[in-house]
Amino acid sequence: MERETSWESHSLENIVGGIGGFNSFLELGNERDKGNTKVSVDLILPDDLLELILAYLPIASIFRVGCVCKRWNEIVSSKRFLWNFKHSLPKKPWYFMFTNSDEPTGYAFDPLFRKWYSIELPYIETSNWFIASSCGLVCFMNNDSRSELYVCNPITRYCRRLDELPVLKFSDYSAMAISVEKASRCYNVTVVKSKQVPGNFYQWELSIHIYESETKTWATPLAEVLTGWRGCGDSVICNGVLFFLICSTGGGMPENRHGLVTYNLSGRLSHDPLMRGFVPMPCPLTCARLMNLKEKLVMVGGIGKQDRQGIIKGIGIWLLNGKVWQEISRMPHKYFQGFGEFDDVFASSGTGDLIYIQSYGAPALLVFDFNQKQWKWSQKCPVTKRFPLQLFTGFSFEPRLETEP
Repeated sequence: MERETSWESHSLENIVGGIGGFNSFLELGNERDKGNTKVSVDLILPDDLLELILAYLPIASIFRVGCVCKRWNEIVSSKRFLWNFKHSLPKKPWYFMFTNSDEPTGYAFDPLFRKWYSIELPYIETSNWFIASSCGLVCFMNNDSRSELYVCNPITRYCRRLDELPVLKFSDYSAMAISVEKASRCYNVTVVKSKQVPGNFYQWELSIHIYESETKTWATPLAEVLTGWRGCGDSVICNGVLFFLICSTGGGMPENRHGLVTYNLSGRLSHDPLMRGFVPMPCPLTCARLMNLKEKLVMVGGIGKQDRQGIIKGIGIWLLNGKVWQEISRMPHKYFQGFGEFDDVFASSGTGDLIYIQSYGAPALLVFDFNQKQWKWSQKCPVTKRFPLQLFTGFSFEPRLETEP
């Protein structure tokens, strides 16, 4: 059973209030310059042409446009406008950054205009919740109780709670992923649960739980005991295949303590052992982050020093081709110095063409363009460090108006 919550209509000032205010919208009909009369576009353009023009505005401007007049508000709220907006200029993924404070407010970075916007996420209480995103929808689950799971659009703030969750709170480790089918807008949410077998440190029961929005039901197609491996906290869905990380539990620990497992969501009736889909890491990693870039599996990892555990010598990006990792890039030394060699774990997520990487200890955000193979820092985030133990984290998402949970 689902419970959905529709947030009442908001102006952009309430939903994504700009840092320092938004640029004022030019009202052509109110200006006179030395006797020259300017005609307002509102008077000469028919609705269909005005819709096409407004659909090419950035999202921040669209919310302001809806406050101009009743006619414009009706236009940007119509289904036809949402269709035009969906097929207008490509949207680059945003990055939402927040802290480990009790108030889950933060700022979203728009890489196209290099601006930060203040955003408040509905329902989420702390920054340590499990978070995953796909095609404009963001899924987040309570890390403590694991009994609360929501799917929302962070731009429109339309949110739905998924009830009747499987028994997840008794797991030791969990990983969550979401995948949206663009044509039908249906989505799947997967949770990989890992629980230690009582009395045996090396054996872990791993199960996969899947929610389908079309049927509004949960299913548990797989439960298996792994020896020497347990689930980690990262997973992603690409082209109908679930990829998730596993970690070694010792007992002849391999050189690389991480591994990758694949599970075909469309072939759930298959009873092949999970480890048949095992993919080794390209090198010893201190941490690994998985992401879907245009239905391709990409991994960002901290490259560990073999002689000094917990210290990284670099950060790399790999693309999975079959079962072979192809190295795409390594973070240049001048950027790597901004993270520090003692930060063996870090936050990273991406979608579309962009990958975001940030240290847990500072609000600095590094952006890698996968197509152009370029690294650069984002604009400085307005989040400030208020006390020594404050941590920073975040996630990327596609800014969309038409997607609803």
